Amino acid sequence: MLSSSARRGAAVLLGVAVLTTLSACGAAPDQQNAGSTGDAKKDVQPGAAASLADFGDLKGLVAAAEKEGRLNVIALPADWANYGEILKAFQAKYPKIQINSENPDAASADEIAAVKSRKGQKRAPDVLDLGIAFARSGAGENLFAPYKVTAWDKIPAGQKDADGRWYNDYGGYISIGCDAARVPNCPKTFADLLKPEYKGKVALNGNPTKSGSAFGGVYAAALANKGSFGDIQPGIDFFGQLKKSGNFIPVESTPATVEKGETPISIDWDYLNAGYADQFKGKGVDWKVAVPTDGVYAQYYSQAINKDAPNPAAARLWMEFLYSAEGQNLWLKGYARPVLLPVMTQDGSADKAAVEKLPKVQGTPSFPASAELDKAKATLAEKWDKALS
Repeated sequence: MLSSSARRGAAVLLGVAVLTTLSACGAAPDQQNAGSTGDAKKDVQPGAAASLADFGDLKGLVAAAEKEGRLNVIALPADWANYGEILKAFQAKYPKIQINSENPDAASADEIAAVKSRKGQKRAPDVLDLGIAFARSGAGENLFAPYKVTAWDKIPAGQKDADGRWYNDYGGYISIGCDAARVPNCPKTFADLLKPEYKGKVALNGNPTKSGSAFGGVYAAALANKGSFGDIQPGIDFFGQLKKSGNFIPVESTPATVEKGETPISIDWDYLNAGYADQFKGKGVDWKVAVPTDGVYAQYYSQAINKDAPNPAAARLWMEFLYSAEGQNLWLKGYARPVLLPVMTQDGSADKAAVEKLPKVQGTPSFPASAELDKAKATLAEKWDKALS
């Protein structure tokens, strides 16, 4: 089984700058008061609803979702970007809707497979949290329903599908987590990882041909070693060198392996590493987090609604919740940078204490085009195993 961090496929990058990053153009509205008043359009079924207006207003959407009484989610680990609290908050807010959470450690590819294989079944997933590569491919296969949340106009054009079939949600930076209780001098850059003192200590969170976080780690290493988004080979060579020196160990880093001391240095998303620091308190682990200045790489994940969702109203209510100020702040509380963070910072609706806790970032990331991303994935698939053999 994949760990919560390794479950993701490769995704696109955050179109962002430093710390709060991301470019947006307005604030996340309070969804309790969102939408117009009046009755839902009588000729629009929940599965065909393209916006909240098709339900009349939020009250109408809630009534439709409560009538269904279920929401099927997949691949949402409790320790990933604060999803545990997000699920509890939604359940508490809408107690008449039962959440069915399946296979928390699934990968994006597993989510797509579930949509296809369970078409027409009551247990098919209603909503999806995907790496952007899978969001784009799924939209291309006509698997997702177009739906524009109330906050649609606040999401930058570059962070969403023009037809509303997917939109970015939260993201973070590749970082280096380190147990200072076991490693006297924690590394802060990719160059540091080559030092002999880190022999047998460096791990990725999964295989980069399958895991989005591991994929990001190799991409960041390429940028740190004179590579580019069009040339990920230097990143592959870097990990080949780490393996040859004995520093890199091909063990999937998880909270369990960290706590046992098996992977005292882990390359992972900053929101996961920062969350581990809280998780390890009082367990003999002094977890430190650094975003490497020589390989600044950031990435978003995306939300989508199954076109054939068995509970289409509940799926749309889930989306409205996630893109409300409440939902965005819950991701922020989990150290992830929500897509609406800049505008929420401007209007004062962002959780200031949570913003202050975000790992600090120096430097501005650059971002690959889709063709470069596809090329990098193909290169990894072809050369990764050989480089580490």
